[in-house]
Amino acid sequence: MASLNVGNLGDYLREQRRTAQLSLRQLADAAGVSNPYLSQIERGLRKPSAEVLQQVAKALRISAETLYVRAGILEEREREELETRAVIVADPSINERQKQVLLQIYDSFRKENGLDAETRGADDITEDGTSTDD
Repeated sequence: MASLNVGNLGDYLREQRRTAQLSLRQLADAAGVSNPYLSQIERGLRKPSAEVLQQVAKALRISAETLYVRAGILEEREREELETRAVIVADPSINERQKQVLLQIYDSFRKENGLDAETRGADDITEDGTSTDD
């Protein structure tokens, strides 16, 4: 079976799994995927869905967005924007109205700098920092 072009996702997952001192079987169990399927992902033979990547990221306690970028699901610039938005939404020191205003200001700066063709509002980001556009 030929290797799919999924960047260095498999190598990155293997490295993260080893850093977490987990066997392939342990990670597969924690992520709720089969051991052979996870092995195929690590070897670059399968391109996992965003949902599977999210489960694996949660099991490894790493950012799902990082895996999305490595899998080619999300562009680096989009990931950075999502992470910025997630930090704002998750900040317990400011209230909801302040978060909305801060996100609007952020959007206006991005638009002014030509970085955002479609400006997204704060309502497009869930509490865990993921986009509702997915």
